[in-house]
Amino acid sequence: MAEVLFRAYSPLILWTGLGILLFRFLPQSFPRLLGRSLYWVGIPLEIMALARQADFSGQVGLAPFVTIAVLLLGLALSWVSWRGLHYLNQSWQRPPEVLSAIEQDLLATHIAEGSVAAAPLFDLARHRKGSFFLAATLGNTGFVGLAIVPSLVSHDYLSWAVFYSVTHNLIGIYVVGVLVASYFGRTQEQNHWWIQVRDMLMVPSLWAFAIGFFTRSVALPVVLESGLNASIWLVIPSAFLLTGIRLSQLKGIQSLRMALIPVMLKTMVLPLVVGVGLTLLGITGDPRLVMVLMAGMPSAFAGLILAEEYDLDRDLITSSIALTTVTLLLMIPVWVTLFH
Repeated sequence: MAEVLFRAYSPLILWTGLGILLFRFLPQSFPRLLGRSLYWVGIPLEIMALARQADFSGQVGLAPFVTIAVLLLGLALSWVSWRGLHYLNQSWQRPPEVLSAIEQDLLATHIAEGSVAAAPLFDLARHRKGSFFLAATLGNTGFVGLAIVPSLVSHDYLSWAVFYSVTHNLIGIYVVGVLVASYFGRTQEQNHWWIQVRDMLMVPSLWAFAIGFFTRSVALPVVLESGLNASIWLVIPSAFLLTGIRLSQLKGIQSLRMALIPVMLKTMVLPLVVGVGLTLLGITGDPRLVMVLMAGMPSAFAGLILAEEYDLDRDLITSSIALTTVTLLLMIPVWVTLFH
């Protein structure tokens, strides 16, 4: 087990740490250039290579259904948790003397307006609710998931990870994520249904998966095949490097308290439910571990992009990304021990 974790953690810690150290010395345009390069070229090449090598027989078709179930469960648990925060606000309000100066001024304003009689525990504004849902539901299954899972499971079961990642990016980010952000964010007159359809059809990872899947029986020239397989080992450190750079740029520390709930849902509750559920369905071994790991990936950077686009709470998203990335290191040994 120690050797397996060392193989998984080494590139994660090394390249993410390097990204954290180097981001101040890199051009400001570099993270965006690297991110777009990974989105349009790197991750699609990795998915294409894995799709050509992976075995899609047996029960692998269950992976998309598990992915959708995890997304829906994440939304349901987020809603229940949000209702719980509302209940806490109503039942437990702090006396003015324990508030900060800023909070006292805000409280005085609200009292003058007749909107509240005491300070609430949590700021439950509508734009924050959207970020709360995104942080607890969307995971970094592409950059982080596809970089970690191959080190922890047999090569024969990588198809489960590929199916999960493609489904999550297509349904999770471009359907669930956009709908949640659009609903809780500002109104946009140009946000028509056909734009979402167009965006889904333009997802490069989807096309890469289709090409890789339908060309499995086609023998490519040795140079192309070798280059395609070698691209995986370039994409993985690049993805972790970008993760480190983005973590260095996060400034959402003030939202850590609110972020704790999405962190627990994303990295602890959802993977545990997936593991137990698959066990009850008779799915064990590496397929089960793949689904558990992918369900527990850190909150997605795509959530931050959606927060920027739809004017949601950016600090809550960034705090969730930072905390779930750290928590991932602590939870991987737990999931490997319980569900391998």
